[in-house]
Amino acid sequence: MRLVLLGAPGVGKGVQGYLISKEYDIPKISTGDILRQEISENTRLGRKAINFIEKGELVPDEVINKIVEARLKKDDCKKGFLLDGYPRTIPQAEFLLNFLSDEGLKLDAVLNIKLDDSTITNRLSNRRICSKCGKDFNLAVNPPPEDGICPVCGGKIYQREDDRIEVIEERLKVYRSNTKPLVDFFREKGKLFEVDGNGSISEVHKNFVSIINKIKDDI
Repeated sequence: MRLVLLGAPGVGKGVQGYLISKEYDIPKISTGDILRQEISENTRLGRKAINFIEKGELVPDEVINKIVEARLKKDDCKKGFLLDGYPRTIPQAEFLLNFLSDEGLKLDAVLNIKLDDSTITNRLSNRRICSKCGKDFNLAVNPPPEDGICPVCGGKIYQREDDRIEVIEERLKVYRSNTKPLVDFFREKGKLFEVDGNGSISEVHKNFVSIINKIKDDI
């Protein structure tokens, strides 16, 4: 299965992507994870990208496209993949479809998680992450220890720069203006399937499994 996972920041793409990847034994490819690694290693790409990310802006298409193309050519993608966080613009989507076509492949489905902006803002502004192992915490429903130390690995728990209220608002603004049109783009191509993100993690995953299995049966 060759899949794309869409949705605004904070809708749960990361968790659902991991579960789908595990369920169908395909690699979960997150451009966000790749970029954060580049930034942590202080590479040329990382230094270029950080200026956009910290402002809640999108990294330029030409940079992201090169990363994705190289990743999809690796052996573990031969039987399928799940793209999380890409494409985010119409040009990126067109690049992806053209790349797959050139390789003699096709995109099977685009899975979109729907969630309102107020819920997204609440989720992200309350999120805290371990700097070492990446474990998520939430001030409202799963608060971190008072000492700010991760109980799993001993790393320091912090708030990501792009989880600050003012940056969240900019990220959602960018999403609405640049990324949301992808929903119409893929719907017109008959590739779009939508799931309500307000349910529990297991409920959302169950809905995705039902959709993907139906697509597999129709292929």
